[in-house]
Amino acid sequence: MTTLNTLPPALAPGALPELIDALVEQGWYLGLGVLDAELCAQLHAELATLAGQDALEAAGIGRGQEHRLRRDIRGDAIHWLDRESLAQRRYLEAMGELQRALNQALFLGLFEYEAHFAHYPPGAFYRKHLDSFRGRANRVVSTVGYLNPDWPADGGGEMTLFAPDAPEREVARVRPEAGNFACFLSDSVPHEVLPTRRPRASIAGWFRRNASLGGLVDPAR
Repeated sequence: MTTLNTLPPALAPGALPELIDALVEQGWYLGLGVLDAELCAQLHAELATLAGQDALEAAGIGRGQEHRLRRDIRGDAIHWLDRESLAQRRYLEAMGELQRALNQALFLGLFEYEAHFAHYPPGAFYRKHLDSFRGRANRVVSTVGYLNPDWPADGGGEMTLFAPDAPEREVARVRPEAGNFACFLSDSVPHEVLPTRRPRASIAGWFRRNASLGGLVDPAR
């Protein structure tokens, strides 16, 4: 029987120290070919099956009672990871390893990780935004893992990162190709997804602090 312990690491050797150093120095990290290729292929196939079964939900903006659909801002469809498949468990185990490394090195007090598949049909985009806001920062560190094999140079769909201290200044851009991985501070790094010209697949995730207060459990995603 195949288990997590018998599979190759989901993250490239040496990626974690490089990622942590980049977060400290600039608040963001981009790594090319960081995720295991076979794992990306399995996750990509799983997302394609979900899309074919109409099992994705239109993504909105805001949380709780403020949640609403705004296709002029965000055009992807999502499915939250639920550990149903071995591929999902491998990915989430790798993120657990990252969480432990971040807590040990940076004392961030990260409490849990949530993530969803994101499917962008041709023409879809996500306007510039922050994943969390200062004073409401239960989302602390964001991650994006890319799943598309052989993404062409003219495929569009790049994620652009902007400087924390100058949100109009672009500092990095990553092609949504399988194996690429981004990580950045949720409340200080603005970012956007440029319009894609072909179906675009990724996993977006967030490490969170426990913001429960006065018997009220930390608000649902």
